[in-house]
Amino acid sequence: MTSPPTPDSARELLALLPEVRGRLTPMAQLAPYTWFRVGGPAEVFFTPADPEDLAAFLAGTPEEIPLTFLGVGSNLLVRDGGISGVAIRLGRGFNAVEPLEGARLRAGAAALDSRAAEAAAEAGIGGLEYLRGVPGTIGGALRMNAGCYGTETKDRLISAGFLLRDGTRREISAEDLGFGYRSARGWPEGAAAVSALFQGEPDQPEAVRARMAELVARREASQPVKARTGGSTFRNPAGRSTVDGSHMPLAAWRLIDEAGARGLRIGGAEVSPQHCNFLIAHEGATAAEVEALGEEVRRRVFETSGHDLHWEIKRLGSPAPGAAPIPDGVEVARERRAYGIASPEVAGEAVNLHPDPRSGA
Repeated sequence: MTSPPTPDSARELLALLPEVRGRLTPMAQLAPYTWFRVGGPAEVFFTPADPEDLAAFLAGTPEEIPLTFLGVGSNLLVRDGGISGVAIRLGRGFNAVEPLEGARLRAGAAALDSRAAEAAAEAGIGGLEYLRGVPGTIGGALRMNAGCYGTETKDRLISAGFLLRDGTRREISAEDLGFGYRSARGWPEGAAAVSALFQGEPDQPEAVRARMAELVARREASQPVKARTGGSTFRNPAGRSTVDGSHMPLAAWRLIDEAGARGLRIGGAEVSPQHCNFLIAHEGATAAEVEALGEEVRRRVFETSGHDLHWEIKRLGSPAPGAAPIPDGVEVARERRAYGIASPEVAGEAVNLHPDPRSGA
C-alpha cells in the first residue's frame, strides 16, 4: 500500500497533469461516490467531459502516475486514507443508451445498468433483463462480468469500446475479453471501457417489463437493497454465480451463515441479517470497520469449513494515517491453527465482539 495522499502531494500531482475540459479536483472526498459512503479522499479526482477529453488526458499523463477508474462505486471500498494518483469517474459524456436494429443495444460505460435494461424493454429488446438486477454501471458490468439469476454479461455482449492507456481507441470482442466468473482476463492493462454493444432478442415490451419486475421483486425480497452496502462481498467458492443460492452448497452466503456470522458487527459495520454475503455500513462506520468485518468473516469461514473466501468487492487505497493495515483473516486462521489455538466459533462458544459496557461484560 502507498502512503495516504496529502494536500501537498495533490498540488505536486496537479502540476504534472495535462489541461482538460472536464474537472480536476485535488483531495476530493470519495465517500459520497461509493455506495458504502465511507473512505478517504482521492489525491486528484477527474471527471472527463467526454471520450475525447479522457483520451487526451490518458495520452498526456505520465505512465508512472497511477489511475483508478471508479464507476459509481457500487462494489468498491475506499480505505480511510484515500487513493493516491488520479481517481477517474465517468459522467454524462459517457452515459448514452441507444437501441439499434437487430435487437441490439449500445450503452456508454457510465450508463446505469438499470437504465440500459429499461431502454431495452422500451425498445422491445429481450434478454437484457438481468441488467435491471445488477447494481452499478455498464463499465462495472464489463469489468466484473456481472450477472444475476442465471445470466452474465458475457452471455449478451458483442463487443466493448476501450480507451487504452496511451489514449488510442480499440473495440474488443466479448470472446477476446476472456470472461470468467466475475473476471475479464483480456481486459487491457490500464484501459478504460467507454461503451458496450449488446445482442438481445425481439420481444414485447410488456413481457420484458414483467420479467424485470419479477427479478426486482426477488432481489428486494432477498437482499438489503436500501442499505449502504457494496453488493455481494465475496465470490462463491463454487466458481459460478447462483440462480437460486439455496441449491448451491458452496454459495458464499451459506458458508458465512454456517460459520455463525449472520448479523455479526464490528463498530458500525454489520453482516446483513437478511443476506449474509452483504456487509452494511451503518451511519458513522469507517472503511476500516467494514474491511475488518470482512476479514473476520473470512477467518470464521476458513476455520469452520476450510474454504478461503475471496473478496468480490474491490478494496482500494491506504489506511488512515497512523493506522495499521487490516490483517488477512485467512492468514490469521492459519496462524492460529499452526499454534494450536482453538477457534471459539468452532468450539461452539458464544463470541460477542461488541459487549454492552453497561452489563460489565
